Formats: sequence, structure tokens, C-alpha cells
Amino acid sequence: MPLEEIIQQATDNGVEKFITIAVEPDNFDRVKELAEAHKNVFYSQGIHPHDAKLSSPEALAIIRKRTSEKKMVAVGEIGLDYHYDNSPRDKQREVFKEQLEIAIDTNKPVIIHSRDADDDTIEILTQYAPKLSRKGVIHSFTSGPGLAKKAIELGFYLGFNGIITFKNADAVRDIVKLCPIDRLLLETDSPFLTPVPHRGKENAPFHLPHILEKVAEIKSLPTNEVEKTCYQNSMNLFNL
Repeated sequence: MPLEEIIQQATDNGVEKFITIAVEPDNFDRVKELAEAHKNVFYSQGIHPHDAKLSSPEALAIIRKRTSEKKMVAVGEIGLDYHYDNSPRDKQREVFKEQLEIAIDTNKPVIIHSRDADDDTIEILTQYAPKLSRKGVIHSFTSGPGLAKKAIELGFYLGFNGIITFKNADAVRDIVKLCPIDRLLLETDSPFLTPVPHRGKENAPFHLPHILEKVAEIKSLPTNEVEKTCYQNSMNLFNL
């Protein structure tokens, strides 16, 4: 589906603002261009743990420089992924810390990816979070309650997407239950993790209402209350 149609359909479904996420140096410019071409689209700059091996002083310098641009709202997606180990773990930790330092120095929040790396993520965030004035979000949260509780304690948000609608995702739904509503963000992780009832199709921001409705169901809260609170959470975190 053309981008303009995606944005229009999402807008028709109540989505007012979008953040397009950088994951490797090769798409730094692309997400920036998308944001600059659309008034309601914002962007991040970061090196995903899969691509930590591609990090360079030049790439880190671009992230740092662009933090001063109005539409660059976060350093991310950064973190650790020990499930695929597409980059060596020591390199992942090094690049994660370097980008946390950029966020600290530039007063930006972070968008964090953590998969099968709870212990190291907890250790690193415990070290760096006190210096992060804006904190951030552990996005697409699929980790255990230990990381969830520690992240919340440190001032982070937890981000949930289509996974919470999946049949075998009881463990993630349990994290939604324990997460205070004022620490919860809604996301799609488009084009991945399409929620039920649209699994098997490419994901898009216009599916966000399905995430909203599922969170409201899990937490036994009115949908409009969840919508209002999570919207304000996003606005506060990303300073939109």
C-alpha cells in the first residue's frame, strides 16, 4: 500500500502522529526524509543490535548531530538481541552503551530492543538510567517480569503491539497486567507483528486501535481511558 494511503487510513482511524524508526546506518537518511515530507511524522536515529557490527564513528556522529533537529525525537532502536546474535554480544553491548551516552548528552529518550538479554539489559540500564533525563521505552516488550519491573522502577515505559493479541502470548499479556497504565505505550512495529484479526497481512499504523482495544480488555479499563492515557504517555516521552 502506498505510504500516503497508509497515513490517510491511519489518520481516519484516529492516529494523529507517527514515529518512523531507524535501525541501521543505511536507513538513517530514509526515515529523516519521510519525516520531513509529512508534518505528522517524526523519526529516530539508532543502530539496532542486529546491526551493531555496522557501527562506526561516522554513524554515531550522525546520530549525535541529528539530535538537534526538531523532528528527531529519540535515539533508537538500540539495545541487545541474544536470540539471533546477528552481531557479537560484546559489540552489541559496546554500541548500546555508546548510544545511551549520546542520549544522555543530548537529552533525548531512547527506544530499546531487548530479546533474550534480560540480565545484561537490566545491568546496563541500572548503570545508565540515572543519567538519562528523558528515559525511554522498552519497545515490543516480550521479556520477563524482572526486566519489566526494573524498567518501570527506573522510569521507563513498556511498549506493546500486536503480540498481545496472539493466542500463545499469555506471558506478554501478564506483563500488560502488571504495567501501570501511566507507564504503557501502544505501538504497531509496522510492518511486522500484525495483530489479530489481520495476522498474515503486512502491518500498518492503522491497526493501532486493535492494540488499544486489547490493552483495555486485559486491564479491564474503559477504552477511552486507555486511549487518553497512552496518548499522553507518548506525547510526554517523545515531547511531541
